[in-house]
Amino acid sequence: MSNGPAIDREDPRRYAHLTSIRLEDPGAVARAAATRIRHVGARTGRQNFIIAADHPARGALSVGENQLAMADRRDLLDRLRISLQNPAVDGVLASPDILDDLLLLGALDHKLVFGSMNRGGLSGYVNEFDDRFTGHTAQALADIGADGGKMLTRIALGDPATAVTLEATAHAIDELAERKLYAMVEPFLSEWHNGRVRNDLSPDAVIKSVGIASGLGGTSAYTWMKLPVVPEMERVMASTTLPTVLLGGDPDGSPDEVFATWQAALALPGVQGLTVGRTLLYPADGDVAAAVATAASLLNHNTIPAE
Repeated sequence: MSNGPAIDREDPRRYAHLTSIRLEDPGAVARAAATRIRHVGARTGRQNFIIAADHPARGALSVGENQLAMADRRDLLDRLRISLQNPAVDGVLASPDILDDLLLLGALDHKLVFGSMNRGGLSGYVNEFDDRFTGHTAQALADIGADGGKMLTRIALGDPATAVTLEATAHAIDELAERKLYAMVEPFLSEWHNGRVRNDLSPDAVIKSVGIASGLGGTSAYTWMKLPVVPEMERVMASTTLPTVLLGGDPDGSPDEVFATWQAALALPGVQGLTVGRTLLYPADGDVAAAVATAASLLNHNTIPAE
């Protein structure tokens, strides 16, 4: 099934065939991966646009005030397919279950594919900083022809679990590099605040997190940064030579304000594109296609030939 035709979002059985395939022919996932048409790959000057959908695997289902916004898998697949129908969307970042659905739907031809590797630090978990690698492995990503893996790397100087997460992240970077797959590392300096994990989004904190994350693993040859858009992004981007994609997070400003901050950051050297999820999949006005189109218009899609 292609992601091209119109989606009947009122049909409650529109994805029933996925359950049947999983029950009767689980090998179909591997076959779909093997026959998928790959993306041409990242190129200098062409900023990539990747839709993120790995939040449910961490138990993070909320968008704004709606605590269960991402709970309906049929609705999430609808939104992902609408996003992926835009030719300016280069790919997707998702947990194994969602990638398998999209492969079975034939929705990933000509797309970059990134798998989400560590989902063990569950949202609200008493030991959230002990972020185990419970999702994709480097070998699993290689097996499905993915382009790389993403890892959230929260650095809590006051929590001893940070050492375990950093070590596991370093190993994952090495395992991906051995297979010539990209490691998309999303670092934060974080802390406990009133019983919840809070990321420090000050420029100095983001810069410090970049320095720590960039040095993980035996090589940085295949490492990308995935960074929040914060004040003084010029200083942040001056802290690394690694290709960097911008993350969207859970929107707390107006769409115009959010898009304006992205546009300014996208103009900076080293910024390779956007990796955004909830902001575009669940826009306030419900128009996913329009939100994706607006974000796409901010990116540079022209490839600059190598000198």
